[in-house]
Amino acid sequence: MAERERRTSTDAPGRGERTGRRSRDPGPEEAAGQARERLAALISHPPEGVSAVCRVEDGWRVSVDVLEVPRIPDTTSLLATYEVNLDGHGELREYRRVRRYRRGAADDC
Repeated sequence: MAERERRTSTDAPGRGERTGRRSRDPGPEEAAGQARERLAALISHPPEGVSAVCRVEDGWRVSVDVLEVPRIPDTTSLLATYEVNLDGHGELREYRRVRRYRRGAADDC
């Protein structure tokens, strides 16, 4: 009984390995946030949001939507989607603009 009381959740077999791995390797939420921050620092345009996050073999591919040219009315502003590739630790490997569009424009179906 005393052994059970002294044991904490971090003492569980295998728990430390998962916790340690998680602190090194970002999940989808962390990857999305890191992609937004790193892209904004490089291109000096404010990110509007993340439209896709995909785990790839060696990290993450994140699609970040960015406001490139603000206009009035807002529906005529120009936005772009950038594809940002992060390594397994969340460091930027590369980015590229894959699409540019008017805010009010619909995608081709």
